[in-house]
Amino acid sequence: MSSSTNSTTHHTSTIGAIGAPSRRNTELALLVFAVLIPVFAYANVGLAINDEVPAGLLSYGLGLGLLAGVGHIVVRKFAPYSDPLLLPLATLLNGLGLVAIWRLDQSELLQSIKQAGTAAPRQLMYTAMGIALFVAVMIFLKDHRVLQRYTYISMVTALFLLLLPLVPGLGKNIYGAKIWIQVGSFSIQPGEFAKIVLAIFFAGYLMVKRDALALASRRFMGLYLPRGRDLGPILVVWIVSILILVFETDLGTSLLF
Repeated sequence: MSSSTNSTTHHTSTIGAIGAPSRRNTELALLVFAVLIPVFAYANVGLAINDEVPAGLLSYGLGLGLLAGVGHIVVRKFAPYSDPLLLPLATLLNGLGLVAIWRLDQSELLQSIKQAGTAAPRQLMYTAMGIALFVAVMIFLKDHRVLQRYTYISMVTALFLLLLPLVPGLGKNIYGAKIWIQVGSFSIQPGEFAKIVLAIFFAGYLMVKRDALALASRRFMGLYLPRGRDLGPILVVWIVSILILVFETDLGTSLLF
């Protein structure tokens, strides 16, 4: 009995000493593919349009690779045990989005009004700004659970951001959707930031109310639902967000919500 206990204790302590793998090398390998796939797509679009490899292929690939590399180094330093899929997926989606924007840049309409080639470089600049914000969050937000203190502030902030495009003189209607605000020559979609803030609200609220939400009080259409006072705030914010976005004719984001 004593021998068995000692063996179990030694085995458990050995496992605890090994620790969990960081999986940062997995992330790095996935990042390589996440950069190469958009670069290949960029070359493919150039060959399809002009029968030649685009002149900016190298700079595009290096730029995307450099930004992804910065993100990886910061994650390796400040969040070594984080999910290895998130950064590669974000890099891949962003890279393919840049390719799609560059393809639109080459359209005959933009060529005719001499605006071709302007949107994709600007979007790459926004990508760099996004990486800079990502780095700042990783460095200064040591514990993401701190955001739980601002659950309801996040709710109010998100609704405020969603309502900004409806302010007279500030909102701007582009292609039938009033989702932009413009100050001088600078324009931005506050709804993109609202998505992040709403995620903070939902995560914080679900964390605080996790036990209450696990208690089903009634059955509706075959589903067991939590009490109304626990589920109510989530439903109210969700419905209000959708109504605002429908009023702004931002049906894509409404469907996403």
